[in-house]
Amino acid sequence: MALSEQEAQKASPLTDRFGRRHTYLRISVTDRCNLRCQYCMPAEGIQWIERKDLLSFEEIERVVRVLAGAGVSKVRITGGEPTVRRGIENLIGSIAKIDGIKELAMTTNGTTLRKMAQAYRDAGLTHINVSIDSFKPERFKEITRTDKIDTVLEGIECAVNAGFESVKINVVAMKGINDDELVDFVDFAKVRPINVRFIEFMPFDGNEWSKDRMFTYREMLAVVNQKHEIEPIERRPSQVAKDFKIVGGLGTVSFVTSMTEDFCSDCNRIRLTATGEFKPCLFMLPIVSVRDRMRNGCDDSQVLDAVQESLGQKWKGHPGAENLIKLKNASMIQIGG
Repeated sequence: MALSEQEAQKASPLTDRFGRRHTYLRISVTDRCNLRCQYCMPAEGIQWIERKDLLSFEEIERVVRVLAGAGVSKVRITGGEPTVRRGIENLIGSIAKIDGIKELAMTTNGTTLRKMAQAYRDAGLTHINVSIDSFKPERFKEITRTDKIDTVLEGIECAVNAGFESVKINVVAMKGINDDELVDFVDFAKVRPINVRFIEFMPFDGNEWSKDRMFTYREMLAVVNQKHEIEPIERRPSQVAKDFKIVGGLGTVSFVTSMTEDFCSDCNRIRLTATGEFKPCLFMLPIVSVRDRMRNGCDDSQVLDAVQESLGQKWKGHPGAENLIKLKNASMIQIGG
């Protein structure tokens, strides 16, 4: 039975109508990126956000501080590509010092890690995810519309050596694009202390999603099982991936099954866009602007009110993929994942 808004807020300031307590804040800090990945960036490009419309680092810190006081313990910095925003290591350092934040992660395309991995770790970043969808140079170039595969691969090795609590590789698996490389990625993880995550292709504006291009979890699992022996790891509450140990290996392999076996029932994530709007679900439009409230002089309780308003409209579960493609949303680069 759904809770009333008043009952939810009494249970916890960040509890929604369905009793889900939100402890994980994902923050997009920019819509800019130095790659042009096909499933993320529309081929025709997007209209870039003006700098004055982005949340400042000070505004981001304030939101994190308020939500940490209400129970948020994990923060992930995303983009676009977050490392193209100048001074991102300073934001990392500020968030890392906020009481209550136990895990501070970032998702990146890896192009800065060769030079900056240790600096991010020293600033307080605890976990890092690197997005890479092919090890083949020509295919990488086709997917990203750039030629930086060697830089990214060097960056992954630097991240492994920097002492992060975890290093993960995100791979969007697409039929006819990179479906023949799954075993290569598991081979890579087997000899390194990393987690490779295969993500089902999801529909967003401009990414040419189709059912025929979606490589399902069950199909991916069957491919991996042809070469590797993997054993399931018990799922933790609110975990988005199905995790497996690679028998005889150093790393692990995971499957993010958003389209075929969703994890909405215990979702604990809140998203903050680069322009300061809360998105209660990856597939919902932004609902409430906290930026405008802060710039109009609101107090911290009104910052919390903004996220509560957003959570009050969160779906119990998102529609299936073929219905999602019909909904108004934004491109992945504008959302931040």
